Amino acid sequence: MNETICAAGAGKDSASGQMPSAGRQGALLSVIVPCYNIEDCLERCVESIRRQTWTDLEILLVDDGSTDRTGQLCDRFAAQDARIRAFHKENGGSSSARNLGIREAKGEWLGFVDSDDWIEPEMYASLLKAAEECGVDIAQVSRDEIDEDGNRRPDVCVPPERLTVCPSQDFLRELLLHRGDCSFCTKLIKRELFENRAFPEGKLNEDFALLVEMLEEARAVCILPEQLYHVFYRTGSNTRRKDKNDFSRVFLDIVDNADRAEALTACRYPGLRTEAARFALYQRLDYMLHIPVDRMTDADAFYRGVKKYLRGHLRETLTNPYLTARDRIYLLLLTAAPKTVRRVHGWTMRLRGQG
Repeated sequence: MNETICAAGAGKDSASGQMPSAGRQGALLSVIVPCYNIEDCLERCVESIRRQTWTDLEILLVDDGSTDRTGQLCDRFAAQDARIRAFHKENGGSSSARNLGIREAKGEWLGFVDSDDWIEPEMYASLLKAAEECGVDIAQVSRDEIDEDGNRRPDVCVPPERLTVCPSQDFLRELLLHRGDCSFCTKLIKRELFENRAFPEGKLNEDFALLVEMLEEARAVCILPEQLYHVFYRTGSNTRRKDKNDFSRVFLDIVDNADRAEALTACRYPGLRTEAARFALYQRLDYMLHIPVDRMTDADAFYRGVKKYLRGHLRETLTNPYLTARDRIYLLLLTAAPKTVRRVHGWTMRLRGQG
């Protein structure tokens, strides 16, 4: 990543190592929390937002058709704190809940927190201060993942060493190389960027789809190194099963995102053509490694299209400098004999599990 360090003292001061002071008083932040059957984690999440050192905020709890006590908890929290508003809707998925929150939000900056996660008290004050002093419309903190036993998992996204202003093209490049963070939960975003935009409903990986649309208008993203957002990682967690009535849908959507990224780069960021080509191949590799073997038939139009794409991009598979040797080998094998490779891959995974 090409790094430009934000001036005007934002981020940790190189001499004192202190976080920046709070941003200007009076800027209202709207924090949107989609809630679905999450009664065991919701209080921790909401309390972490209520404890923010930046107090000029509103919290929008959107109950997405929960069947447990989640909706009642939302109402209780709203009765306890005037900054909290609770909304109830039929189940429509996280994107639908977020979009309702965006429509109802009154703040000039918007943030999002998943209902089984939690944040540090200084997160939004630090984000607002950095965004305003760096003159950007998107600011991002770093994150970590904590499992059910309280153990910290390996970082999905490696934090920068210091506060960094990343131009939009460089930020998109990091996303295409699977090194960037596309989550809206780690970000504070100027409301204007949501004008005439919404999270795609009925889709997974919706953050990527919307963020890449915003990047050109945003021009740059300010990234803080502090890991102030905590992802609660557990098997079957609410945020990992959302919208997954058809589990394979996620792998269809990642291919759709790859096509969207290729079209976007061809039009707006031609210098990222090679990175976008790598992204398109890698996303299809992920799809081919997860589609049920019994669906690997030419009767499945989507699968047929992925196979055709891989066969038409053999040269790119062989020459793209951003593919690892392992990725290249898997892609070539899956292009030549997809069903056989998948069966062997499945046997290998089972043997490793038994070992």
